[in-house]
Parts: sequence; C-alpha cells; structure tokens
Amino acid sequence: MNIASPPTPTGGRKWIGILAAGVLVLIVLGTKNLWWPGLNRMLDRVVGKGAAGSGEAHDAHGHGAEPHDDHGHAGHDTANSLELSPQARKNLGLNSDYLRPIALSTFRKTISIPALVAERPGRTQIVVSTPMTGVVTDVAAVQGAAVEPGALLFRIRLTHEDLVQSQTDFVRTLGELDVEGREVARLKSVAESGAVAGKTLLERQYSKEKLEALLGAQREALRLHGLSDRQIEQISRDRRLLSELRIVAPGVDGESRADELQLTDRLDGSSVASFAGDPPRAGQSSPAGGTHPLVVERLDVQRGQSIEQGGRLCSLADYSRLYIEGRAFELDSGAINAAAEKGWTVAAAFPDGSMVESLPLEFIAGEVDPDSRTLRFYVDLVNEVIRDRTTPDGRRFIVWKYRPGQRLQIRVPVEEWNDQIVLPVDAVAQEGPESFVFQQNGKHFDRISVHVLYRDQSSVVIANDGSVFPGSVVAYRGAHQMQMALKNQAGGGIDPHAGHNH
Repeated sequence: MNIASPPTPTGGRKWIGILAAGVLVLIVLGTKNLWWPGLNRMLDRVVGKGAAGSGEAHDAHGHGAEPHDDHGHAGHDTANSLELSPQARKNLGLNSDYLRPIALSTFRKTISIPALVAERPGRTQIVVSTPMTGVVTDVAAVQGAAVEPGALLFRIRLTHEDLVQSQTDFVRTLGELDVEGREVARLKSVAESGAVAGKTLLERQYSKEKLEALLGAQREALRLHGLSDRQIEQISRDRRLLSELRIVAPGVDGESRADELQLTDRLDGSSVASFAGDPPRAGQSSPAGGTHPLVVERLDVQRGQSIEQGGRLCSLADYSRLYIEGRAFELDSGAINAAAEKGWTVAAAFPDGSMVESLPLEFIAGEVDPDSRTLRFYVDLVNEVIRDRTTPDGRRFIVWKYRPGQRLQIRVPVEEWNDQIVLPVDAVAQEGPESFVFQQNGKHFDRISVHVLYRDQSSVVIANDGSVFPGSVVAYRGAHQMQMALKNQAGGGIDPHAGHNH
C-alpha cells in the first residue's frame, strides 16, 4: 500500500519560522541580565552541593566519618549563605528599617568642608538694658536659668530726673486745671445774675484753655519717655507718680509681649503690678508658654546698685536657631556657588557620627576672610532641647543639643546621579578587590558579589548590572559581621580588619 508523503512547506512559511526564531534569540539575549545571574547562582549551588555530597560519601567510606547533619542548610550554598537566628538579627539591628527592598534613588557626590556651629548675629545674644536711670531693688534673674518671654528680670526704683520731673509737672498741671475748671463753673453761675462782669469769666476760660494746651504737651513728653496712653491715664486718674520700673524678658526674634514700659507706683516690694498682674519671675513658668525659652547668660548688676540710662543689666541667649559656619578654601568656592545656584541642600556630619540632612544654604559671604583665606558660608540649623529640668523652687534649666563652637563637617554636593542603587557603608563588606552585599533568602542571607561605582564615608553606589535588582531585600547594616561569620563557618581564619578601610 502506498502512503502519501507529507506536503513540503512552502517558501513563505519557511521564512516566517526563521524570522520567529531570530526574534526569540534577540529577546533571550536582550534579557540576559535579568535571568542569567539567577541561573548562574542556581548552577553554582547545584555544583557545590554535588561536590559537598561527593566529599561526604568519600569521608564516610574511606575515613569512617560520622553522618553529616546539615543544620537546615539544604538548598543553600554554605560557602555563600548564612542563616541568622532571631537573636543574631537583633544583635545586628536588622529591623524593618535596616532590612528592606532596594530602591533606585538620586545620589549626590559630595565634598567635605570644615565648619563650626556659630551664633546668629543680632539674634542669638540679646542684651537687656534699662531705659531709665534708677536703683536696682530686686534681681529676679538667675544665671543659667531658662526665661520665658515676659518673665520678670529686675525691679528698678526710678531716679530718672527727666521722667520724674515730667510726671510731676503733669500732675501739677492736672491740679491747676481742676482748680481753674471749678472757678469757671462758679463764675458762670454768678455772671448770669450780673454780679460779675463777663470779661472776668472770659479771662478765666482763656486760662483754662492754656492749661489744657500745656497738659497736652506734657502728655506727649511722657509718651516720648516710653509711657503708654494707659499708663498716662492711670497717672491722671490716681494722681500718683509711677516710680518703679520692672524689666521683663523680651520676646524671641524681636517680638515683645509688652507694648509699654512695666511701670508701677508700688515701692513696697509687693507683687502688685500696674495693670495685668505681676509677671512671673525669671526661670519660673510663664503664662505665655513660649516655645523658645531664653537662657540668662550673664548678670551685670546686683541689688542696690545705681544704674544709668542705657546701662547693661544682663545678657540673654536664644539658642533655638543657630548657624553652621562653613569655611571653604578657594579650590572649593566654585562648588559652593554651584550648589547654591542649583538649590541643593547640604548635610552636617558631627564627630559623634550623627548627621543632619537637607539643610539649605542660607547665604555666602561676599568676601574672602583675609586671615584664613577662606570663603565663609552659612547654613541654618534648628536646635532642640535634650534636657529640661525644673528645680523644687521653680527654676528651669535646659540643655540644648547644639552649641556655638562645636566643630563638624559640611558635605556639599558637587555632582548628581539619577536612578542609582545607593546603600549605607555598613551594607557592603569588602575583602580585597571583592565587595559583597547580603540578600535575604528566607531564613538565610546570600552573599552577593557587587561592583562598587563610588564610595564615601557614609554611602556606597552599586552598579545596576543584574547582581542585585531593585526590590531585592538586602541587609542595610552588619555586612562586615556577616562576612566574618561566613569565613568562620567555612573554617578560614578571620581577618579582624576585613571590610574596613583605614
């Protein structure tokens, strides 16, 4: 029986098959970086496991070795894989912050410039002086104590001649005006009956108007001395001189709680103020509840001391905001200007290892310092209170985290790389020319060799060449310790300096 042979493919179908095969080959080659590293590692593990099995069989048959217990390492290359217990993870600090997926980010290459924490001119140091001459009767401020805006600092008995004379003249004119007013009222009633000539009444009315004009001028003189309208009205109402001046702490950034001089007519040492109640004493709680307390840095007077107008009473310090003063040499001045033009932020690195990121450049000095030949630039630094203690007598003492004079390094960006794998220095172990990261694989951490593109004191940039991928979970710290554990597990000697650069 004759069996018909299959039909021969046409020329068109043959070319379609060749084209499809070519496209498939191009796809495989184009995605090699995605599948080849994983396949390569899998083959290494299989080969390593087979070699380990052959060695164990040889020992069992030739040397009487005991059966091998793999301790849960089945399926892992023991030379490049490490199992960590929960306690070991805690010892290495591998919590959710330091064990997370890799993400592409923008990396800025930086240079380090020496700097120090400095005061803000005209803002950090606040000098408190007396606006009038007097004698200090009470010193409420305590050196080193924290002061809220509006807290009582000093009481001063006024001996300011101009103010005392202006108040005296004002009170005298008030009295004369009262007398003249009563006389005008009496003459009006008498003039209506014709017993007194109208000319006499008119003269008295002119005298009253002159006294009113003089009183207005004296009122303006009191305003020039610093008295408010409310205080002038108090003098007018009570006919008593304001003879005690109370000096209170000013507000931060030039703001003040008081819109007038704290004057009172009480000299008996009581706590009665002119209007709104006696302000709290320095160091005690303030009703204002200010968020930026001042610190009494220095006291310049004592009780019983005479003080002239403008005399210095004390100095206060506002450490809530400071400057970081960088000092760049001429070689780095171009990088500073370029970073400022691009709006890049800088980082402050302190000697204790702490870091403050994303600090904006405040301004750059307009001239080079003639002594040090450096260009100074300034960065705004927000301070924070690290200790706040109140004594049994109500005095408050605070400690700020940053203090003028502290030395540090400013890291100024000079180049920006986009879409990079950036890891902390502690995430990469180094041994000779090799660099490794540890990728989480279940309960194990697999050691992966990587290519380091750039390394500085805090960060490492890894090449995105398929060794690790965005989304892979790696250890962001403890790489050096895990590298030492792997060497110990393999039976090799431990180099205590492995993974460190000196």
